[in-house]
Amino acid sequence: MIKTENFTKEQIDILKKYVTNTSSNIFVLKNLPEVIKGALFSRYSRSSLGLRSLLLKDFILNDEISFSLFDQSSNEKEDQSLAVEKANNFYDRILDGFGDDSIGELGGAHLAIENVSILGAKIIEDCRIGGSPLEKSTRYMYFDKKVNGEYLFYKEPILMTSAYKNIYLETCNHLFDTYSKLIPTLTKIIKKDFPKDEDVSEVAYKAALRAKVLDCLRGLLPASTLTNLGTFGNGRYYENLIRKVSTHSLAEMQEISKDVYSELYKEMPSFVKRADPTSKYQISHTKFIEKTRKNLQILSDEHSKLVEEHRNPGIYLINFDPDSVAKVASSLLFEFNQSSLAAFQKYAKSLSNEEIIRIFEAATAARKNRRHKSFRALENAPFTFEVVADFGIYRDLQRHRMLTQERQLLTCDYGYFIPKEIMGTEMEKDYENAMKKAKQTYDTIANELKEEAQYIVPMAYNLHWYFNINLRSLQWLCELRSGAAGHQNYRYVAQEMAKQVCKKFPEFENFFKFVDFEGYSLGRMDQEIRRVEKTKARR
Repeated sequence: MIKTENFTKEQIDILKKYVTNTSSNIFVLKNLPEVIKGALFSRYSRSSLGLRSLLLKDFILNDEISFSLFDQSSNEKEDQSLAVEKANNFYDRILDGFGDDSIGELGGAHLAIENVSILGAKIIEDCRIGGSPLEKSTRYMYFDKKVNGEYLFYKEPILMTSAYKNIYLETCNHLFDTYSKLIPTLTKIIKKDFPKDEDVSEVAYKAALRAKVLDCLRGLLPASTLTNLGTFGNGRYYENLIRKVSTHSLAEMQEISKDVYSELYKEMPSFVKRADPTSKYQISHTKFIEKTRKNLQILSDEHSKLVEEHRNPGIYLINFDPDSVAKVASSLLFEFNQSSLAAFQKYAKSLSNEEIIRIFEAATAARKNRRHKSFRALENAPFTFEVVADFGIYRDLQRHRMLTQERQLLTCDYGYFIPKEIMGTEMEKDYENAMKKAKQTYDTIANELKEEAQYIVPMAYNLHWYFNINLRSLQWLCELRSGAAGHQNYRYVAQEMAKQVCKKFPEFENFFKFVDFEGYSLGRMDQEIRRVEKTKARR
């Protein structure tokens, strides 16, 4: 191992507080504020020194930063605040000097956004790159709780001051009442239809049963339902997030953007300063978004008389590259040869189907599970799927990052999904009455306030969106989301996407060998059994 740094015993004693290893070429930073880590890595890219030497020279021993104040006792907050302020000023000068947005990726923060609507959570999660969101689950948690006698849903301020206030509140409450009413009834029916096996623990059975019940009933929850969202992201992610939600037309998002900026500024001000609502960057960005939206809305209205092709629920493969097979095959071989990609593509087009299959089998034979990810050559096969399916499905699939997806506004125009477990039972009437009432209220509000009307739309109503995705990402999505533990609705979408691609390109079938095409009654049972067994083993 090559060593390029030598430290004195005194330096090693200092460094041990801030790095996991003082001699190895590989180590992790610790006990440092985000702004120090960000500034350190910023300097690192423009220095001949190793990171530990740079930490000593430009930070720990730099009087300008007052780094020693970070070693003071925790009750000396005023001194620590001064140190952070000096470090932020130092970082700002580095940022101004380098002018590179990537510097914003060198520090991160954990952010909690509580009591946000399900609709708002999806808008936040649209910002995918650089952030990792985790949202409160509708399949493990009951949403029938009341606080101070009221269900937990967003009281949209414009609606609350409009003539629609009463019907909005009444409809949301009716949806929650129906949801709450059907939980015990459906639980009894499913428990009767799928009794517990003797070899299954009570804990695992109850967890799988609850997931099944809540999966069926989540469609009754309106988009106004309050949820909690936790995310970890870097500075660049948060800057873009604040900019995006601050320019959104919904009042909820504008309020969230202000609070997110305010809270992040307390911990990492240098990383989000350009998202300051009063900064020249943000003012310019807001004008750009508003002007562009206005221009596109005018043109969209001019072309609004298009003939609808895909209004019925379904998954439609609408775009693909006819040369996908040759491009994937040639890209798989490219890495292991010195020939040009253009030459390989031309050559691949001349190969027989048998030779193509041999190449694809070589690329997949060693895969033993879905976590064995295929090579990037698969990214050369693009597909566009147009989907009309319920909002609940969209909520689950939207979180995938390596794809392009866009949705239209939530409406009650494309019908709704009824779980087969409810059909033909006494619950069906209550369920359908709730859906019809929601549509009547939506139609009334949407005539004047189309965006705000989204909050009344239950998750069972269908939504129009599209995915633009490459074969590698599609492989991951389909194999993951078709698993037995998944919701039956998004399992169907994952299965159908894989089927349609394999029908169009049979040669790609090998790449979907871990897609689960089976159906399950209590899909989470096996996973809950494994969880219980792991818990027992740890005791």
